Amino acid sequence: MRFDQLFLDDIRNRVSLSDVVGRRVTWDRRKSQPGKGDYWACCPFHSEKSPSFHVDERRNRYKCFGCGESGDHFKFLMETEGLSFPEAVEELAGVAGIALPAPDPQAAKRAAKRNSLTDVCEMAVRYFRHMFQSSEGRSAQEYVQRRGLSAETLNEFQFGFAPAGRDNLKKALMAKDVTEAELIEVGLLIKPEDGRPSYDRFRNRLMIPIHDDRGRAVAFGGRTMDPDGQPKYLNSPETPIFHKGTMLFNAHRARQPAYEAGQAIVVEGYMDAIALWQAGIKGTVASLGTAFTEDQIMRLWKFADEPVVCFDGDVAGISAAHRAVDRILPVLTSGKSFQFAFLPDGQDPDDVINAGGTAAMHGEIEKALPLSEVVWRRESEHARIDTPERKAALEKAVEDLVGTIKDERVQKRYRMDLRLKLSNLFYEESRRRRGTGGGRDGGGWRDGKGDSTDRASLALMEAPDTPAYGVERSFCTMCLMFPELFERHFERISQLTYSNELHSMFMASLVRIATDLAEGAVTQIYNKLDERFYQILKEAIASATGEGDDGKASTLRRWDALTNRLQILREDPPEDFVEMLFLNYADMLELRMLERELEHETRAMEENLTEESWHRFQALKQDLSRRREECLRDEQELAERAVKMRASAKTSVSA
Repeated sequence: MRFDQLFLDDIRNRVSLSDVVGRRVTWDRRKSQPGKGDYWACCPFHSEKSPSFHVDERRNRYKCFGCGESGDHFKFLMETEGLSFPEAVEELAGVAGIALPAPDPQAAKRAAKRNSLTDVCEMAVRYFRHMFQSSEGRSAQEYVQRRGLSAETLNEFQFGFAPAGRDNLKKALMAKDVTEAELIEVGLLIKPEDGRPSYDRFRNRLMIPIHDDRGRAVAFGGRTMDPDGQPKYLNSPETPIFHKGTMLFNAHRARQPAYEAGQAIVVEGYMDAIALWQAGIKGTVASLGTAFTEDQIMRLWKFADEPVVCFDGDVAGISAAHRAVDRILPVLTSGKSFQFAFLPDGQDPDDVINAGGTAAMHGEIEKALPLSEVVWRRESEHARIDTPERKAALEKAVEDLVGTIKDERVQKRYRMDLRLKLSNLFYEESRRRRGTGGGRDGGGWRDGKGDSTDRASLALMEAPDTPAYGVERSFCTMCLMFPELFERHFERISQLTYSNELHSMFMASLVRIATDLAEGAVTQIYNKLDERFYQILKEAIASATGEGDDGKASTLRRWDALTNRLQILREDPPEDFVEMLFLNYADMLELRMLERELEHETRAMEENLTEESWHRFQALKQDLSRRREECLRDEQELAERAVKMRASAKTSVSA
């Protein structure tokens, strides 16, 4: 439906934007000035501690000065509740007490047609439910009992049964004035091309309705009750009201829980989604037997910034996940991605829940790998890199994948991350071939593990020899673990100096990879880098893979994995905390630079005191004092937040 601009303006003028946004945020009383229509809050679209989200009621606009999100009443509902534009308009029109405009005649006919077909589906739902509860549905009843589905779940998802006869549904609905043409159009009947009579599409199947965003039945999924029946699962075909490429099973139930939890789960089949819903993991949807489409990806990002794709860990599940990766990469954007959880031993969610309960399922979800790691493992795990040509082939495959990412910023981050991984992989292969260590398959980023020789060398890494060693080492490793921070603050990082020669070499190499060597082939770069570069690169690997988490290993490798130096990173802190910590390290490094500069000025004054050198000395001293105070304040705030995070984590565990 098209809406007149005057109608939309009338809604905006009658409904306060602060009321609409206020459903999702808490206004900052110190910065907000309600009398002037000026409101501030922490952004609902990204994690932050200081309010940078602004609502201007005079202009009926909101804008976050942190992440850039902006819009009006309708855009806010679309982004936070996953509504379509017409749905957002309809909801706010109801709040404003304004009647929706009459649609144009053609649109009215199309809407009436859709409603008519939806009514047919709803009638079919009632028929299937009646048959499920009758003696004819005994096999379906026994099946759901074996699956452990509760009465509440059966009622919520409107389980039904299609009996085995050729035209049971056809007769039942046509007796209620539903036409044969409507039943064919909605996909409930099949009309043979040879002129034979139409017949029921679903026969002897457990029936599960598929609903649209408004909770209306628009299609069905049916599981055969015949042990030898094929296909095992059968979905409705494409119809005027059902489009597989744009819909997600259970979306209308999952949308709000997923948004509130900040997490959406995507599973392969609707029985998987139902099992998770019953186990209390409400923000779960399922694909409908097709590969991910761009529309489905965009819809999932309205539920959560990084939905978790949870597929079986068998060959079919991994293959489905890899197909999803290829669909996701081109539409990646800043702050939006996916994670992938592969269930063990070919289990499905039902198996995991039956064996270990909801806690076991949450445990598998927490093991989810980021999209970038899934891409890397797919390309590298079985690649042969024992010749220059094969190295070049792997590099080309990786570069071609990165090239499909349309967002330039995301593409740049992926390119740097994967170039570093390739560089380390090629280096490890060279070491192995020279007989100087390395795992049987090249070690490094291929599987996150090396052999005992590698671990021994890591355990004996050089001891701290300067006061700033720990800060410098942590900062170097964070630049690897958080490439988005490295890129965002690149200009500042490239100006820093280090007291430790190893760290100076490492950061200089990292800056060169990001700039001078950005267009060069990794196969030409990796063996030109100082071998000690890979020493620190391994630390980021250990941090990213959780290697050495046991107490003994952590003690031995104290200066090894970053997460052993910074335990708070294991608590999965919010993005703004990580960035604040990162910048605090940069501040400390700059303080060291200022201290050295002040020492230089002091010596210069001792040799030749001038008015100019005195003023320069005083300015440096004041700047250093101010920066120290700021740095200490930030350290104190970080420490306080870390204490709260740990306490919150302990509370969650005990609960």
